[in-house]
Parts: sequence; C-alpha cells; structure tokens
Amino acid sequence: MAVYAHDDIDWAERLRSLRMAEALDAEPTRVAARRLLEGLPEAPTIVDVGCGAGGMGVLFAEELAVAGAKFVLVDATEHLLTEARQVVVAAAGDKAIVETVHADVADKGLPDKLPPADLVWASRVVHHLPDQQAALDTLTRLARPGGMVAIAEGGLDFNCLPWDLGIGRPGLEGRLLAGRSEWFAEMRAGLPGAVSMPYGWNTGLQQAGLDAVDSFGVLIHHPSPGPELLREFVIERVSWFADVAGDWLASDDRETVAALLDPANPAFLGARQDLFLLGVKTIHCGRRRE
Repeated sequence: MAVYAHDDIDWAERLRSLRMAEALDAEPTRVAARRLLEGLPEAPTIVDVGCGAGGMGVLFAEELAVAGAKFVLVDATEHLLTEARQVVVAAAGDKAIVETVHADVADKGLPDKLPPADLVWASRVVHHLPDQQAALDTLTRLARPGGMVAIAEGGLDFNCLPWDLGIGRPGLEGRLLAGRSEWFAEMRAGLPGAVSMPYGWNTGLQQAGLDAVDSFGVLIHHPSPGPELLREFVIERVSWFADVAGDWLASDDRETVAALLDPANPAFLGARQDLFLLGVKTIHCGRRRE
C-alpha cells in the first residue's frame, strides 16, 4: 500500500532516487556530518527526523565510531524506516544503539516519544510540512538544553544538463526548475492548515529558541562525464521534474523531455557523456537555549 506524506509524495516509491542522491552526495556531505559532530558528548544521542533512506545516519555512524552512541531514526514512512535501520546498523556495528520511531514531525507530541538529543538532524523535511515554524519549534524541543539542531534547507538548485541539448529549445533545465517551483508553490498552498513563513530559515530557528544560529554550504559537484550512477540519477531527476512540472511546460518542452527519456531515441540522456551535477546544500544550525 502506498503511504503518502503531507505533500502527497509516495516517498517509499522514490527510494531508488533517494539512494542514488545519497551516494552522489556522500563525500561532501560527510564533511558536514563531521562538522556537526564536533563538540558533542563522547557518546551522544542523535535524532534523525525524516531520516529517509538513512544516508546521513550512515555518515554520522561512520564518523562517530564510538561505543555507547545512540541513533534514533524517525520517519512517517515505515518502509523507509526499515531501509534506514538496515544501513545505519551496518555502519554502526555493535558500537551504537539504533532505534526507529514511526512518527511525523508535524506531531507536536513528538518530543514525548523521543529521548532528549545532543544533535537533532532534519534534511529537507520542514519545507514539506504545513506549518514550517511549528515544525522548527518541535525540532528544538527534541534537543536537550545546549543541544544542537541542524536542518538542511534551501541552497542553490542542482543543475545537470547542458544549456543546448541539440534537441528542442535551449535552456530546458531552467524551465523545468521554474515549473517545479510553480508546482511546489501550488502544493504548499493546498496543504491543509498551511501557514506561510515569510522569513529565512535562520530567523525561523531563532524564533524556535535557538542561539548561535549559523549556516554553511556544502558543494556537490560531479563534473562530466561522471559515473554511470550520475546518468541514472539525471534520468530519474528529469523524469521526476517532468511529472511534477508538466502542467507548466509548453508542449514542445514536453515532447523534448519525452525524447530525452526514451532509450530508443538518439537524444536519450543515458547515452550522453556531458551530464554533470552541480549545486549547493545549505545547512542551518543552532543550539537550544540552556
């Protein structure tokens, strides 16, 4: 049975895409994981909210590598929880405790279900929720006094296609991204109980009760031609964008996308050697007031 989140996306169905993205992001994101772990207690409790396929939990487990640490994986999709637990347990071995909690960050009672955390992590979760500020408030309540809350939100859109693909009008990727933005705005407006948050993530974290709020960027760059995994990821990405942005694309762009995704077409993306991946993730963090 498909399980949909607030945004009506079946995230379990997108597991393959999540796994590919984690593999391509792993090494630069490892630097972020290492930075967030600095200054934590020797055997910390880390809560990963909206853990997805478990990629960041794996990096935390590999970088920490100390006995007594506890990882609590939280997600609203049970299938993803199962997948995440498997990979984090494999990474942590017998040095850490790994627990899973099937729950929604939109649940204001979530702090009562989880242990106080030294580090709360949520990657690209909050922007899918109806009340983003309420979600930030809940994440802050998950941290123990002095504990850190870190979210990955915003950044620079990822690009992966040459401007001129030799088929259709140049600049297709820009129009796909614009269409995705229109879809996202409409999706957010249609969320039951949607509340606007007309300010940046740093302000939201400060209003949630965090001090020493800061942000830093993580550059994701795979130049052409890249590994086979990159081409597979780009095909998945363009297919996803076409699904969500199709209503905002002109008919000729829809025809171009269909050709790019057709393995029998000479323009098939999987046959190209000039695909790349370039973008920036932004991580915002702060500490809960004592």
